[in-house]
Order: sequence, then structure tokens, then C-alpha cells
Amino acid sequence: MLSPKEILQKTSDNGVAKSLRSFVSLFVLGVLAGVYIAFASEASSMAAFNLLAESSTFGLGRCLAGAIFPGGLMLVVLAGGELFTGNTMMLLPFAAGRISLFRLLRNWLIVYAGNFVGSFFVAYLIFCSGQLGSGANMLGAVTIKIAAAKCHLTFIEAFSLGILCNWLVCLAVWMAAGTNNAIGKIFAIFFPIWLFITSGFEHSVANMYYISAGLLAKTNFVWLGAAARITPLELIESLTWTNFFWANLLPVTLGNIVGGGLFVAIAYYIAYSKKQ
Repeated sequence: MLSPKEILQKTSDNGVAKSLRSFVSLFVLGVLAGVYIAFASEASSMAAFNLLAESSTFGLGRCLAGAIFPGGLMLVVLAGGELFTGNTMMLLPFAAGRISLFRLLRNWLIVYAGNFVGSFFVAYLIFCSGQLGSGANMLGAVTIKIAAAKCHLTFIEAFSLGILCNWLVCLAVWMAAGTNNAIGKIFAIFFPIWLFITSGFEHSVANMYYISAGLLAKTNFVWLGAAARITPLELIESLTWTNFFWANLLPVTLGNIVGGGLFVAIAYYIAYSKKQ
């Protein structure tokens, strides 16, 4: 296991390498990472939808979903992918003067677009597969309920939950960078991601699946009717494409940048940089 100071140097080097990737490489790897996170999102929903539908078992449902979700980040780290939330730590080489603002923003924009394409593609396939009809249509109902709740957050709530989420996600990536064996990376990833999902924090790329799937599910009157039995009407009405982008994705993305970029990358840079 590398020391935190050694991880700092490795993370900075990785950020420089990411900034130099071609457009095609970044976009394809971004799409793949979006797919992997979407796989984790849909699987965690499938595992826990009955528990999430009831207030008395909601916490247990979160815990079970949290045990499933880390597989998504494991795929990104071990199989290879470019994930926007992890790439917020490129603020480290930017702060050190190793990459330009143009290179930083170029990476973020291309990867973010790729993540969205990959996440939406899986959401669309799940919708077309009819899998949301599982459990007497309750999976579709819970999918709508989850998405509606995310779109009903206030800006400050979504922003705060985004900070807390990516603080843990980037700690998982940070620790995984500290070991060169697969088992070590898996354990480094599992527990922080379990914490973030169980806590109900907001991850911009995961929401690209959750809310897209909810919006698609809402077009099916059977699933929408099932959702109406477990979800307040005001929440269902808040589930719109406009609220998806402006009430959730924007504040959550900004929060993710603060949580991962400032509270992990820049915090450790200040602690261990020679230039105090």
C-alpha cells in the first residue's frame, strides 16, 4: 500500500495522462464508465426495490443496494473507464500547474458527455426489455419513486448531497490507487461506496441512469399507476426532463466537483505539497 503522499503523486500523474488522451479515447471510455455505473444502478434497484417501497424497510433497502452498487466502480477501475466524478481529482495536477484549465475542462466535458450516453443507453435498454415490470410492476414503480424524489430536492439539498457523495467516491478511487493488486482495489472501493449508497447521497453519473430510467418508466401507464400508490403526487409531478437537468444534475454535479476535487484532491495537495 502506498503512503498518502505517494498516492498524491500517482493521482497527479494519472491526471496528467488523462488530460492528454484523444477525444475518441476519452469519449469511448466515458461511455463505458457510464454503462458500468448504470449496471450497478439497475442491479441495486432490482435487489432492493421491495424494501425501498416501504418506509419500515427503507434503510435496509439502502443497505442492500449499497452492497451491490460498488461493482460499478470496480468495473471502471479494473476494466478501465473514464468517470467524471473520479476525474474531479484532476484539480490536483491543475493546482500543481501540471495541466492547463483548457485540458481540465476538455476532459470533464468529453467524459461527462460519454457518461451520459452510456447511462442513458442502459436505461433505454432496461425500459425496452420490460424488466421494470418485475415484482408485479413494483420495480417500475420504485424506479419512478426514486427518480421523482431526486428531482424534488432543493438546490442546496442536491448540492450538499453531491459533496458528500463524491467525497466518499474519490476516497475510494484514492485508496484504490494506493495498491497494485486487484483484491486490494476491490476492498478499497467496496466500503466507501457502500457508505455513500446506504447514506442516500447524490452521484451525478448514477443519476443519469436513475432519473432517465424513471422518466422512461413514467411513460408506461401501468408502472405510473403502480408508482402512484407508493409516491405522493407532488413528487411524481416533479419528475420532468427540466427538473432532471436543472434541479438535480446541475447542483449534484457542482457538489461532486467540490466533494472530490476540493475535499479530497486539493485537501491532500495542501497537506503534502512541498509548496505550503
